[in-house]
Amino acid sequence: WALASFVPAVHLKDAVALHDMTLLNRPRVEAFGNFLLHLLDPTLFLLWGGALVAAALAQGRARVALAVVAVMGLAPLTAETLKPIMATAHASVGGTHIGAASWPSGHATAATALVLSAVLVAPARLRPLVAGIGTAFAAIVGVFLLILAWHMPSDVIGGYLLASLWMALALAVLRVADRRWPPRRASAV
Repeated sequence: WALASFVPAVHLKDAVALHDMTLLNRPRVEAFGNFLLHLLDPTLFLLWGGALVAAALAQGRARVALAVVAVMGLAPLTAETLKPIMATAHASVGGTHIGAASWPSGHATAATALVLSAVLVAPARLRPLVAGIGTAFAAIVGVFLLILAWHMPSDVIGGYLLASLWMALALAVLRVADRRWPPRRASAV
């Protein structure tokens, strides 16, 4: 955020990159992009989160379920709280303009929180597959946020980093909890 807001060269490159991405927009691209981005609407996001919590609970991993609730709740909440606080004017190139209160992207935050939560819940043998598919999903969400001119590139990166921060904090808490109070399965082994 600081680089994109206060370093003139980065500020301009952010706007140029956005403009270049918007040149890829076509009617079919826009239709698919809108469909994809609407998969992260609040109601669907809650359903995805509920499914992940249910999967964690079905595996007997209540702490992981709680971590999913925390990450999927706090990451988007933090993004929406930061937008007005961190609002700065963006450069405009080629008539492409994004409002000041756009950092970090809520959609990029939500996509990353969803993906990281899915990786956390996935059984160990499926994690590489879930991580690969999830990374592709989060990247495609970021690309469409730019093509459709919903966000600046720095907004998307900020969303990715914000959700990653919340997951890192959740993992740290899980590790401390597992050391202090070992899960029953681990104790039996």
